[in-house]
Amino acid sequence: MNSYEVMFIVDPSVGDENVNATVEKFKSIIEEKATIDSFDIWGNRRLAYLINDKEEGYYVLATMTAAPDFPAELERKFKIDENVMRYLVLRKEG
Repeated sequence: MNSYEVMFIVDPSVGDENVNATVEKFKSIIEEKATIDSFDIWGNRRLAYLINDKEEGYYVLATMTAAPDFPAELERKFKIDENVMRYLVLRKEG
């Protein structure tokens, strides 16, 4: 089991209900296959640069403990979801 840090940005222009549904969807996906150490919702923040002509994004940061094959599956699901603008999964050292 490895420790990972996951950050993803949801497009806030889809509406509050869809943003919350997307966050809950990925939280449940992570809970199914991993142990969540922390799950922080940062909310709407200004982006450092435009992504798909958008200036803001809804940020979520999670730390988890999972098997080595789970991050690839999680990234695949992030790619499929149209509401997710960007994502990053990093393995934490030590």
